Amino acid sequence: MFRYFVPLFLIGTLTSCANMTQVLDTSAQVSQVVGYSPAQLNGAVKEALQLSVTRATDQLAASGGYGESDRWRLALPENVQTVADTLEQLGLGGPLNQVENLMNRGAELAAAEAKGVFLQALDTMAVQDALGIIRGGNTAATDFFRATTEAQLGARYKSIMQNQLQQLGFYKQYQQILTTYKALPMANKPDLDLEQYAVNQGLDALYGQIAAEEQKIRANPVEQGTALIAAIFGK
Repeated sequence: MFRYFVPLFLIGTLTSCANMTQVLDTSAQVSQVVGYSPAQLNGAVKEALQLSVTRATDQLAASGGYGESDRWRLALPENVQTVADTLEQLGLGGPLNQVENLMNRGAELAAAEAKGVFLQALDTMAVQDALGIIRGGNTAATDFFRATTEAQLGARYKSIMQNQLQQLGFYKQYQQILTTYKALPMANKPDLDLEQYAVNQGLDALYGQIAAEEQKIRANPVEQGTALIAAIFGK
């Protein structure tokens, strides 16, 4: 059921407020001032997110969506860079570059498959505090979507990403590097869990690009959104 928006700075107070009904009634009056029903507000938030998810996943799923992006390319972790020269001296420079390229290609393929998962989660999500999301910051809808779906989507995305990496031959290359790396006579070697790193970075990029698309919609709801988005977000 739709819950009317309550400003975030009141959450702590409202938790212990005995007269919650009065507060909600006040919020209800606010929604009436805007001139749209809770269902319309919910609909506008969902439409904005649907557009953002579709555009973000389509962009990242394209060839080079990750690999050729200045913002989202998955580079080796900084702590791994510290031993990259040593690995290169051992003849593993090529395989290391190949692993990095495979991480990016795997993320692109995973983004394409994750699109349906994200849209399904959004379709079944009960958007709450819609008025607050509409009136919130430039990425308020994405922030809400991530907070309510990341635990569920993270596990599904990891499975998708692992499957794509497997098909691309990532693990064969990665195991070659890992075996040599573990045998290095070095103290305090950084963790080389590139699989989990690729999963985390790939998912972060997806939510990050969804947020970027939301910002475009908010900046120009008439041209970037739908009629409902333009009417409500524009107002």
